[in-house]
Amino acid sequence: MRRRPEPQPSSNEATDADTKEQERPAENKSRVSYSSLLLNTGKCLLLLIIIPPFLNYASLQGEGRMLMPKDGEIVDVGLGQKMHLLCKGQGKPVVILDAPTGMSSDIWFHVQDKVSTLTKVCTYDRMGLGFSKRQMQNESTGTEKVWGMSTTGRMVDDLHRLLQTAGIAMPFIFVGSELGALNGRFYSHIHDVQVSDLVLIDPIPEDIFEEDTWNKYWYGKALPSLQALQFSAATGLSRMLIILGAMETIITGEDVSEEVMQRQKYLLCNPAHQSSAVDEHYFLNKSASQVRDITKFKPLSSRTSVSVLTGDVFDEQMPTDLNQMVSRLQKRFVKESYPSANHVHIKEADRRMIYKKPSAISAYLRMLVSQRRSTEQSQ
Repeated sequence: MRRRPEPQPSSNEATDADTKEQERPAENKSRVSYSSLLLNTGKCLLLLIIIPPFLNYASLQGEGRMLMPKDGEIVDVGLGQKMHLLCKGQGKPVVILDAPTGMSSDIWFHVQDKVSTLTKVCTYDRMGLGFSKRQMQNESTGTEKVWGMSTTGRMVDDLHRLLQTAGIAMPFIFVGSELGALNGRFYSHIHDVQVSDLVLIDPIPEDIFEEDTWNKYWYGKALPSLQALQFSAATGLSRMLIILGAMETIITGEDVSEEVMQRQKYLLCNPAHQSSAVDEHYFLNKSASQVRDITKFKPLSSRTSVSVLTGDVFDEQMPTDLNQMVSRLQKRFVKESYPSANHVHIKEADRRMIYKKPSAISAYLRMLVSQRRSTEQSQ
């Protein structure tokens, strides 16, 4: 039998087969190229995620040693804690400056320099801020179990041990702004014989967190912006933004030294500092509650004079209705808590007056030092 011949593909079918055979390598090549692109992109993203934090961490190690103020000292206050203290000038009474919420002692740069030509002026960094060591999880002072971390009660205990260890002459003039004002009030009520004059700059009213509008602003806007700074510092983004000129420090001006400018940049890039700043803001309501309780338990000594310094508004960047609310609460707080206080108005100022209107604050503190000296001499 004859074998039937195999059917031969038509010319069109042969052409389609050849085309498919040619397309397969092209498709494979395209897939390989796409995979390579994804792989290279992933590598680049991984480098962008890893390298900035690594370089930032490496830079922070050297900057922390180089940028600490030359006149500053790290004081061992006991219980495993060390704090940064910077004193300038000579004489009595000593002036103690306590910074606003989440800020380092550099914020007093102008004021300290001007007042230190008349008497001794000391600033310090609260635990975790600036150059004061942040408490590690396996360390315990015992006070955080009583007062809680990052609250006024804990801060005042730290400050009391710091001033005693450093041998600061007493009684002194205590000057505090915002959270520093809460600390000043707490300290003055507990250790009244140690404070001759209490100066409150834009004090936080104790009952402000009972207002819903304030809580929405504080926890809905102010705190998230600080948390974003903390994330930016942790990822190394802050350092990149500073290098590119897209992020600036708070303290600026021609009369600000290069050392202070570099130190402010270092703190912007320091996740530990930013984390402590977030904590202080987060627990500010608890700090206010602690001060309210302690002032009711122990009234302020009649020997301690009180001054309150406020500007035109609390914060020019806040809505008008919020500023009006804070002003109303501040006036009521001063009237009820310190009816004999000397209320000083600083024109064209808000809560940033420490570094935007330092001359007005310095002039008042110098006058207060002179008055205290005259009073002591007459006695």
